Amino acid sequence: MGAHLVDPRTAETVEVLGLSVQYLTAPDGHDEGPCVMRGTIPAGGVVPLHSHADPETFLMVSGSVEGLVDADLGRWLRIGPGDVFHVPGDARHAWRNLGRDPAVMIVVSTNRMGRFLRELASAPEEFLETSERYGYWNATPEENAEIGVPHAG
Repeated sequence: MGAHLVDPRTAETVEVLGLSVQYLTAPDGHDEGPCVMRGTIPAGGVVPLHSHADPETFLMVSGSVEGLVDADLGRWLRIGPGDVFHVPGDARHAWRNLGRDPAVMIVVSTNRMGRFLRELASAPEEFLETSERYGYWNATPEENAEIGVPHAG
């Protein structure tokens, strides 16, 4: 397929552990190829502490979230519309939406990450097994509680 306009009305959308992921580019092709997604964290939603080799760059569209910038110190940074938050590969990170509105962001990562999220959407009960197969690390409930991630684990 050549250059084309993406119609978000027909783009695949999956629900992943309470979050919404819409594929603006399909996670096809080689693992390291780019995958662009629209992610939505609902009010009160969290993404517990984790890491993976895939880099991710987040462009906040609407709402706001807090992103973990220092896992060792439990230091959080507010991220609002227009802000860009980059997570290098293997950096431990987490998200929490303490606001009343959904937080919507454009996420640029790899096809590998896109496929991982798609697999989780189809079998959320296999979260730990799927993460292990991809080589992704997840914090324990105790580690999440230490950094202020509510309801993690």
